[in-house]
Amino acid sequence: MEKRKVIIDCDPGIDDSLAIMLALKSKEIEVIGITIVCGNSPVEMGFENAKKVLKQVGRLDVPVFVGESKPIKRDYVNALDTHGEDGLGESFLPEVAGYEQEIGAVDFLASVLKREKVSVIALGPMTNLAALIERDLDAFYNMEELVSMGGAFKSHGNCSPVAEYNYWCDPDAAALVYEKMYQKGKRIHMVGLDVTRKIVLTPTILEYICRLNPETGDFIKKITKFYFDFHWQWEHIIGCVINDPLAVAYFVDRSICGGFDSFVQIETQGISLGQSVVDSMGFYKKEPNARVLTEVDSYRFFELFISRLLDTTPEKLDILQDMIGRV
Repeated sequence: MEKRKVIIDCDPGIDDSLAIMLALKSKEIEVIGITIVCGNSPVEMGFENAKKVLKQVGRLDVPVFVGESKPIKRDYVNALDTHGEDGLGESFLPEVAGYEQEIGAVDFLASVLKREKVSVIALGPMTNLAALIERDLDAFYNMEELVSMGGAFKSHGNCSPVAEYNYWCDPDAAALVYEKMYQKGKRIHMVGLDVTRKIVLTPTILEYICRLNPETGDFIKKITKFYFDFHWQWEHIIGCVINDPLAVAYFVDRSICGGFDSFVQIETQGISLGQSVVDSMGFYKKEPNARVLTEVDSYRFFELFISRLLDTTPEKLDILQDMIGRV
């Protein structure tokens, strides 16, 4: 089986870290690099966190590139209130020295996308991609596919009544990426809150992971405890929503999610800053620039997520169905 080459553009971040682990454990894809953008955590902190995750899974061979440190126009607002003081749930894992690259994230994206077909899974604000557009539009258009964890259609926002954090953090970048995709007749796969909110890592599922693989389970428990507390405080959820791994799972297996094609525009001003305006009724008479996901099979996600992270087969996850149930 030929692996699809992927660059993970992210802002680690608790759920970004879980998504990186899933990507590196999925045989269908080859992660050729990780690019860091400011978002959940400042860019230098994200770089350090990515290395900690790579060390955990024994993949420090994957290069990590530091990207944009602030949004295009608006002031940078991190999400450390959600992800903890260190961006990894206040686990304060040991630093991993070294592994700095000679070039930055945008230069890496430009050089790779110019010479070969590579997809990008964007798990954070799209500031790096917007910078790529400004630097080398042809390289951006040569991207094989773009999957973005971001936005919301009918779901409420998570940092304003209408906006999801990644698009809210740098709405101008998101707006530019969607606009350029429309101009080229291409489509973003929008993995938004309508589907990610249904991916809840519960204490029961986490304990199951710990029983099957204590080492991996202990790592996940360390980085998610803060996340569990945050979700209980703000959303009264017993567990935590792990948004980003769904974007990776969807890239690996499209049948996990369903949705529809639509024109999408990102609002850059006012009280609706960062809102993903989905023209589901076709008012604008514009060709779609996005695949908007609205349905997800949570059971199949967790089946894939756990089996990959624990190097086992779905058939061996015998009691998972009792924990989640199949729709």
